[in-house]
Amino acid sequence: MKHLDEKTKKYIKIFWIGLITPLIVLILLFTCISLGWLGYMPTIEELATPQHHLASEVYSADGKIMGTYFIENRNIIEYKDLSPYLTKALIAREDRRFYKHSGIDFLGMMRVLFKTVLLHKKNEGGGSTITQQLAKNLFPRDTSDHYFKSFHIVCTKMKEWAIAIKLEHAYSKEEIIAMYLNVVDFGNESYGIKTAARTYFNKSADALNIEESALLIGMLKSASLFDPKRHPKKALWRRNSVFNKMFEQKYITKLQFDSLKQLPIKIDYQPQSYQAGLATHFREYIRFTMNRNKPLRKNYNNVLSFREDSAKWEDDPLYGWCNKNLKPDGAKYNLYKDGLKIYTTIDSRMQQYAEKSLTEHLAKTLQPAFFKFKKGKKKAPFAGNMSEANIHDRLTIAMRHTDRYRNLKNNGFSEKEIEDNFNETTDMRVFTWKGIRDTIMTPWDSIRYSKFYLRASFMAMDPHTGFIKAYVGGPDIRYFKYDGVMMQKRQVGSTIKPFLYTVAIKEGFKPCDLAWNSPVTFKLADGSLYTPQNDETTIYDGKRVTLTWGLSHSVNNIAAYLFQQFKYQPLVDLLRGLGIKSEIPDVPSICLGTPELSMYELVGAYSVFANQGVYTHPICINRIEDKNGNVLAAFTSKKVEIINETVAYTMLQMLTDVVRNGTAMRLPSTYHLKNEIGGKTGTTQNQSDGWFVGVTPDLVAGAWVGGDEPSIHFDRMSEGQGASMALPIFGLFMQKVYADQSIQLSQKPFEKPEGYNISISCPMPEVDQEAKKEYLQDDFNW
Repeated sequence: MKHLDEKTKKYIKIFWIGLITPLIVLILLFTCISLGWLGYMPTIEELATPQHHLASEVYSADGKIMGTYFIENRNIIEYKDLSPYLTKALIAREDRRFYKHSGIDFLGMMRVLFKTVLLHKKNEGGGSTITQQLAKNLFPRDTSDHYFKSFHIVCTKMKEWAIAIKLEHAYSKEEIIAMYLNVVDFGNESYGIKTAARTYFNKSADALNIEESALLIGMLKSASLFDPKRHPKKALWRRNSVFNKMFEQKYITKLQFDSLKQLPIKIDYQPQSYQAGLATHFREYIRFTMNRNKPLRKNYNNVLSFREDSAKWEDDPLYGWCNKNLKPDGAKYNLYKDGLKIYTTIDSRMQQYAEKSLTEHLAKTLQPAFFKFKKGKKKAPFAGNMSEANIHDRLTIAMRHTDRYRNLKNNGFSEKEIEDNFNETTDMRVFTWKGIRDTIMTPWDSIRYSKFYLRASFMAMDPHTGFIKAYVGGPDIRYFKYDGVMMQKRQVGSTIKPFLYTVAIKEGFKPCDLAWNSPVTFKLADGSLYTPQNDETTIYDGKRVTLTWGLSHSVNNIAAYLFQQFKYQPLVDLLRGLGIKSEIPDVPSICLGTPELSMYELVGAYSVFANQGVYTHPICINRIEDKNGNVLAAFTSKKVEIINETVAYTMLQMLTDVVRNGTAMRLPSTYHLKNEIGGKTGTTQNQSDGWFVGVTPDLVAGAWVGGDEPSIHFDRMSEGQGASMALPIFGLFMQKVYADQSIQLSQKPFEKPEGYNISISCPMPEVDQEAKKEYLQDDFNW
């Protein structure tokens, strides 16, 4: 060695230079990349606060997540909220030396070099650590084409190494695991482990068992390939490969491994979509309302008018919330990115019962009856007195509000071309109460087909707090998007009568006071006469009856008599005080319920009876928090005393007589609701709308059923009245709520005011013919 010739020394020198020079170059390159001299490198501050698009979550009052709004459906979770099986499965599958390295696993890289590259063993895994994979997800690679592609690949890998080392210095191992599971994509719009656990198993991440944890960790390699819903066999194989890795790393025993791999895959798939889950119309209302940036400028199909919507913009703190409130950096809140937590007043159990009750009544009873009634009728589902031209106009209006029409119009198609397109047969998916059905029909026929289905809505609220407990805007939001609680306004029929009676009781009338059950004629401003008629004849036609009997049997003659006594203003003043802002025309027919109100307004107004005369404004959101749990807004109900508790209790007693002896007798007889419940049915002209509003000491609820438009209805009162169309939804709902012991809704009687001595138990009198003659001689001018 001492006497090496010059040639040999030269070769040794070249060898060492060739060995050391690339190493020095790599070190220099790594240093330059780490310092950000060769491109962007995140700072420690950026690593400490990684930016994600976080889904906003909607919570029920009892703590259930009802849905999310997202671009990426992601929610952050802490390590303590992870199932321990997740951590074990992740480390066994992805990074067995996770707790031994500082971001880069050089032994793992050597394993990849020799086994995967040199020996061509495909299942030995990659050399990236969990920390490196986290770096890749937090700061994605530049995938654009580069001239020096190999050099770019090396630089990218070194950048990931540098970020991984920084991450290891900035975070604990547990925090890195949590961050990694928060950022990865599990497919089906599920970003992060919290959302994935809810999507595939309908449970929280800390409740995942070992086989569920292994399945989700197995999906990290390819969420689409190992999707348990679409590819159950591949998902099973992949899950078992995770078990095998856990056995090799001694997280489980051989006996456990042999047992676990025999288990079938069981998922509870809950797709995270605004069209799925509980309270879909309610969640869409929140999204629509919070994102508003200006009041509506036109009124279509009775949607809120400009005047009304302007008032909501000014007065309702939820309206336009995202655009009226700013983040600390001055930007507006984004419902899809900022991870807001919206805590609602909805009770998930009541919501579920409301949806089931509506579906049960429509699917099993009312819709089959409507199909049978319309079978063989040429103009069905429209009324027989409509002209073909009118029907065509109605269908054309509906066509112009479809997505298909808008897309064709935006692409330059003429009206004639669009009409031709709507008359071409095509594959369709249509709604049925037995499930979505694939069929072939023209888009034009599908519009008429959808109009055969009756619509319905339901709302329940706590009259003391104003909290809305259940909100069903319609059947299936995928096919019936229009919200029947907030947006829709329909004539309310006889459900308006209790307010007219309230005016009378407030002015000194008593439940046992008598009125003639005979027609009342009003002379209108144009000189014409208007005489309301009773819907049905009774043995008391032409006789004097008590006010209690008049309300219980929803007699139009008595409503007209009371309206003649007080005229327009007292009734309207009362309705305005009860939160009703919709237009109420100055005509006598309003005493029979011709005003068009929303379910929200009507149920809210009835709260005054159960709350001792205090009107409680309905609200649906308690508070809004940011992603860190800081309260951004809190909401409380406005309360105003409108009538005294004696008037309120008197009205409650009269409403309970409606249930015991009047139009709502089905509640105790058919639905076996024997406790004290008040209520009022409502039926509009031609049976276009059926209503029922029920009142209990701690819950007020309303139901509406009708066609897509008033011209679609039953022709007979027996099927089309509110007692047949709407009351059963309330009855089924209350049965379910009372049966659920976890809700503990009180069945106690209404609380009687101290010293109350007004009776509603009054017999019907004999007819006084002379008094009747004198009564009928009066002229009632309007």
